Parts: sequence; structure tokens; C-alpha cells
Amino acid sequence: MSVPVFEEFEPAADCGCPGCARQRRDLALGLPVRAGGHPAAHGARRALVLVTAAGVVLGGGGAAVATALPSPSAPFTPADLTEPAAADTADTAGRVADPADPAFPEPDTPQGGRGPLHGAPGPGGQPSPNATPTTSQISTGTLRKSTRAEIINRAKLWVAAQVPYSMEKYWSDGYRQDCSGYISMAWNLRSNEWTGSLDRFAERVDRTELQPGDILLFHNPADPTRGSHVTIFGGWTDYTHTSYVAYEQTKPRTRKQATPMAYWENSDRYVAYRYKGVVSGGDTGGTGGAASTATAYPGTAMFGPGADNAYVTQLGRLLADRGGKRYYSKGPGPKWGEADRRATQAFQLAQGWKGKAADGLPGPATWKLLVAGGGKNIGGSSGSSGSSSNATGFPGRGSFRPGQSNAYVEKLGKQLVKRGFGKHYLSGPGPRWTEADRRNVEAFQRAQGWRGAAADGYPGPETWRRLFR
Repeated sequence: MSVPVFEEFEPAADCGCPGCARQRRDLALGLPVRAGGHPAAHGARRALVLVTAAGVVLGGGGAAVATALPSPSAPFTPADLTEPAAADTADTAGRVADPADPAFPEPDTPQGGRGPLHGAPGPGGQPSPNATPTTSQISTGTLRKSTRAEIINRAKLWVAAQVPYSMEKYWSDGYRQDCSGYISMAWNLRSNEWTGSLDRFAERVDRTELQPGDILLFHNPADPTRGSHVTIFGGWTDYTHTSYVAYEQTKPRTRKQATPMAYWENSDRYVAYRYKGVVSGGDTGGTGGAASTATAYPGTAMFGPGADNAYVTQLGRLLADRGGKRYYSKGPGPKWGEADRRATQAFQLAQGWKGKAADGLPGPATWKLLVAGGGKNIGGSSGSSGSSSNATGFPGRGSFRPGQSNAYVEKLGKQLVKRGFGKHYLSGPGPRWTEADRRNVEAFQRAQGWRGAAADGYPGPETWRRLFR
């Protein structure tokens, strides 16, 4: 028979914060009085014994006490594979406990409540729940900056690792393995948050303004254990904007899949939020296409003779997509070579730059144009930000993904129709990328004998070359 444990404690006068109060209480409850424990703890145990005994003698008394306890979580069922797991809880008065409010000691929510990263010690070597800043302390100046690409890339790490869902365990990066811990990780927050606090790190946006890296949050303040959940928006699946790619942490493990807008249940109650610390630097996500990863400029030290890192590989791939493939006898790699210098210089010369501005070493301006798909391609055609009505060079993968609208998409569609691969268009091809474009591209790729990732419906340099040859 389960009965409530009555606790009574008097916080020391030197610090009344909930973290210190809880720490002292936990320490006191774990020690006998003769060893310095708090007498109230042992009084509580005696009261518990009396209540238990009364319930046994009177019969039914214990049942009355048990009705005051929250009902246990529903057992795991196959439906949990597609529905969100329980997220949060409230205090016994039905109010949502605010860990930043001294009147509410941090609750033992199914998400563990707000707190520092696992392993970050507080007083006595234990995590301190007071480590999370209050609403007034949260500003764009105190948040870690992240591009949208970086947010999605962090989200992908857990998908690739198949992190098991848990409301108590922490992954190796220090974040709790539940839905709000997942968002805390993807946003690179300094603490583990819960669905009742994530909005403090974000600003509300309209669903029509959603971009990769934003979140869709449903927090049920009346009963947070019923349905509260949060997902990462990864991009629209097609032009109808009725479904999107969701990155989420739910039973049994982290997943990425097409999801109805905004979720399977309580759809109308999900609110769109944008991380306050998001900065420009290129978007990513979408429907699983092979869009180039966009990141902030890593610095001149990452390029040039002797450089050997992932940024060199990324640079080479970006250059190859913009017409520089001819300079590489084999695929771009992490070690800087003459092919990288020549391809970079060719791209710089295509922009009309001369002298040191076209020395073959990528600076911030070169990098920005490459990751954003701007400027002119090697060979003279315009990038996605310019006119492309007469472009023949491949404009880059970034031109073909959900939300993109440019002349390249329309040119692609017309060529697909011309080559007999336009059956999925209900109306003539247009400049906005749609699911019909993707399906027609996929049909063309399969006609080349390609399968798997090579026939995902997103045009790469070889798809473009064969389509227009």
C-alpha cells in the first residue's frame, strides 16, 4: 500500500533558495538524529508508521490516503511508438511548480525538472536545481549562439546514435534522455529544461514562419503529465505545409519522421517557438535531402597548406556543386590540396574578384557565398540568389529543398517535362519546390538505374548533368 511521506523542514537563514533548501533537506533525511540529522525527518517517519498502522486497523483508511496520490503512469503499449511520452508534472495543489519561485521547491517531474547538465556538481557534490537562470536572467546575450544548421546537426547526432528514451538517464553529452532534454541539447542550452520552461529561451512565432531548428511545444499546465511534448521542426515535407519532418525524443528512442502538423494528438494546442540565440549562417533540415551543411566561417587557419579537417571536405563539396568538380581527380577530402586552391580561386574569379581577393584561399566572403548558394558559379552562371533563366551549371543542392523558390526549380521542372518525367505535376512546373518536383526527380534518377540515397528525389551535380545533357 502506498502512502504519502510527510516532510517538514526549516531552511537555514543564510540561504533560502530552493536548491540549497532541497540539498539540506535531502542530507537531513539521510542521517539519524545522533549523527546530525534533522529531527523532523524522523518525526515524519513516525507519522508514516502511525498512518500505515491506522490504515491496517481501521480498514479503508489507507485507501483514503492513497486517493491523494497521483495515479501511476500508464504502462508501455505499442501506441507509445507513435505517441509522445508523458512529459511533466505539477505540484499536489494542481499548480505548475516553477523551480525559479522559492515558494515551489523543484518538483520531481517525469522529466527531472530544471537543472544543470548531468555531472555538473552543486553543493555537496550534487546537481543544484538553482543553476538554471530565471526568466529575467535569460536574454540573447547570455545564450549560446547557434545557426539553424548547427541545431539540426546536433539533433541528428541523437537520431544516429538511437538514444533510448528515459526520464531519469542522461546521455554522454550530459543531457537528459527525454523530449525536453533533447531540445536542451539541440539548442545547446547550459541546463536541462522541461516543457514548462523551454519557452523562456525562445520567442513565439506563427506556424507559417517555422524554419528548421524551431520547435513545436505543447505544455499542459493543468496536468503536465497528460500529453505535454515538444518536437524540433526540420522542414516541410511538401508545398501543402500539412506535415513536416519532426526530430523528437520519444519511446523507444530518438527518431526523425514525417509528422502531421502539429502532432498526432492535441495538434491545435502546439505552439511554435524560435530559439532566442539562433543566428544567421544558413538553414538546413528539410526532408532528408543531401543539402550541404551550412556553418559559420571557421577561420583562415582551417584552410591552406597543411590543413586537414572536415571544413576542407565541406569546402570541396560546395565548390564541386558550384561547378568546380573538374578540378578534383577524386572526391574532395579533409586534406588541403592544390585542387582545393584552384577550385576556390576559380570561384573567386567568377565573382569578378582580382588580386589577393582571388588567391585561392577562402575568406569570410567566399565562404558566405558558398554556404548560402549566392554569387556566380564557376563558369559564369548565377547562384540561387541571382537570375538563372539561362543557367546551365548546377546551382547547388541548397536550391532544391522545401521552402525554396527560384528560377532553378522552374528550369528543372520544365526539363523534367521535356524529358518525359513530369507525370506528378498537377499543373505546370513553377519556381517553388514541391513534392511533385521531388517525385519527378526521383523517377528520373531511378531511370538511370540508381537506388537508395542516389535516388532520393533531390538533384545533385550528376542528376543535373544527365538531365540537361
